[in-house]
Amino acid sequence: MNGVLVVDKPRGPTSFDVVQLVRRALKVKKAGHTGTLDPMATGVMAVCLGDATRIVQVLTDGDKAYDATVKLGVTTDTLDAEGAVQRTRAVPALTREALEVALARFRGPQLQTPPMYSAIRKDGKRLYELARAGEEVEREARPVTVYALTLNDFSSDELKLSVRCSKGFFVRTLAADLGEALGCGAHLTALRRTQSGPFLLARAVPLADLLEQGAAAVAGKLATLDESLAFLPEVKTSAAEAERVKHGGVVEVARPDEAMVRVTGPGGEVLALAEVRRGRLIYKRVLANQAD
Repeated sequence: MNGVLVVDKPRGPTSFDVVQLVRRALKVKKAGHTGTLDPMATGVMAVCLGDATRIVQVLTDGDKAYDATVKLGVTTDTLDAEGAVQRTRAVPALTREALEVALARFRGPQLQTPPMYSAIRKDGKRLYELARAGEEVEREARPVTVYALTLNDFSSDELKLSVRCSKGFFVRTLAADLGEALGCGAHLTALRRTQSGPFLLARAVPLADLLEQGAAAVAGKLATLDESLAFLPEVKTSAAEAERVKHGGVVEVARPDEAMVRVTGPGGEVLALAEVRRGRLIYKRVLANQAD
């Protein structure tokens, strides 16, 4: 079984747990996800199966979208509802105008410091492992981008937000930082991923259905490699060029430099992922079956 399965992850299991459950339910040997979701989070989790595991990193680099619920006035050590309460503070009277002013500073390119409770590695150890051992270490702020940040609703102590962002963005950190900007602190109480790269929630198969029905639950729902990579700019090749691509040969192209393109054959099938540099393809990964 080869392709990308979009799973609607429930609250509770880790991303690793979901991958292992998918492997067992579908009886596949190779599987990998394209972006970690915290146990508390739900929604879109793209799982690459079989040959599609070769494009995991490309899909991981895609943008993400979330619906989030933020509780004001309470901070936790994990920045979400799974952690221990650290402090409670009074929440000021809220208006949409004041909230929009606060939200504005979190839109666009920015530097964000990852939370201690995260899967990022520091000196070979996961940050959450250090945090559970009572250690807090310095973390480098990383460049991220928030393309859209929308206030959907609010009450006296709760916000409903939608976020569209680059890879590596922590919505938990946004919740905590927004709470500080409002002067009362905050933490994340619910998070649902609605998009990961090209994959939308509407395509997702509930994990419970998959575990109950097995392969029958995914019939007609696997995205092919070609479909999964359709968001990348395309470089079309002739039959002769396609043969050279399959073997990593030199192919010249008349187009500007690009960081990543999909190289397709005469029939539209994806042969490789490559950079365009100085009029040539620089291969990142050849996907075509060289035995064809």
